[in-house]
Amino acid sequence: MSIVSSMPARSRHNDPLVRHPDRGLLGGVCVGLAEHLDRDITLTRLLVALLVAVGGIGVAVYALAWALIPVAPQSVHRKRPPGAARRALMVFVAVAGLVVGVRMTGLRFGEALVWPLVIGACGLALVWRPTVGTAEPGEPEHRLSPRSVLRRARRIDAPRVIIGGLLVVFATAALLHTAGVLHSLGSAVGAVAIVATLLGLGLAPWVLRLARSLSSERAARIREQERAELGAHLHDSVLQTLALIQKRAGDPGEVAGLARRQERELRRWLLEGSEGRAQGSVAGALERAAAEVEELHRVPIEVVTVGDGPLNGHLEAVVQAAREAMTNAAKFAGSERVDLYAEVQDDRVEVFVRDRGVGFDPAAIPPDRRGVRDSIIARMERHRGRAAVHSSPGEGTEVELVMERVSST
Repeated sequence: MSIVSSMPARSRHNDPLVRHPDRGLLGGVCVGLAEHLDRDITLTRLLVALLVAVGGIGVAVYALAWALIPVAPQSVHRKRPPGAARRALMVFVAVAGLVVGVRMTGLRFGEALVWPLVIGACGLALVWRPTVGTAEPGEPEHRLSPRSVLRRARRIDAPRVIIGGLLVVFATAALLHTAGVLHSLGSAVGAVAIVATLLGLGLAPWVLRLARSLSSERAARIREQERAELGAHLHDSVLQTLALIQKRAGDPGEVAGLARRQERELRRWLLEGSEGRAQGSVAGALERAAAEVEELHRVPIEVVTVGDGPLNGHLEAVVQAAREAMTNAAKFAGSERVDLYAEVQDDRVEVFVRDRGVGFDPAAIPPDRRGVRDSIIARMERHRGRAAVHSSPGEGTEVELVMERVSST
């Protein structure tokens, strides 16, 4: 049996948004946005430049992006290519000229709104950029935690934090003043509003980063648990079986039996999960019965089940009858393999046990041989089912078991 898994092509939209300072003109924000959105880098830079030109709002957007978007792990320790500073200066001059040109046309946003936003964004960038930009050496980006953020925050330049905080306070006060909040609330309430706004703006990036870190930590723990379960299963089953095969290499029958048992267990584990089928299911009971008969009589039994359902008293009789049919085939048919096919439908269960052995005449069974008559046919009839044996000498045997589904046991 072969299992083919088809994985969809990965889209760049699924990748995390990161900056690439080593490939960018300034902070690598445009490169990161272009790759994340799968857009042209030059077009992205032009759009950001237009945002800067139209009233300066692009400065605030770029500053916040530079502060809050983490650096790509592969770009942390890379140096900028030669001439990067010269290109950055040229970009700055070009954007400044574009700003002046746009202002000469009279197209602008209100300065009372734009410049406080620009100043506040720059202040937030100064405060938060060192704490959320990159991971510490040896610490993966997805493992950033509040402790690591605060640990790095203690190493930040005090002048940087003070200047950034003052810029945020000034910008907040200017925005509140523009909105008329300070005049209507009074100095005391206005001061409280400024402090509350400052705390909210200052803590928002950390809260967002913390939420993202916790989500990444949970995904990492799930992957680690899956790897641990896979390793434990391989050790407990596959490696142990290989060790037994090495010890019993002189017994081909024993080696074949061990390999078959391991094949069945591994296939069930791959297709149905590490827990296998439920202990109280029809398919699970048939598979366990087939495994027991195969291990006892050293005859391979191929099991194919379609559908499944809970096991009750009537369906348990089907499993026992199928087990008896498999035992008879393994003992008397002389076939190299026995096949079991089961189909569990909503209203009935059908099981077929086939072999390509010597076959026999069902009418010629001696009266003292009660395996087929009592353990298969009579057992099914007692539980309101039916059984039929189709066989002839030299043509193999097929045992058909049919049981209607009922809710009571």
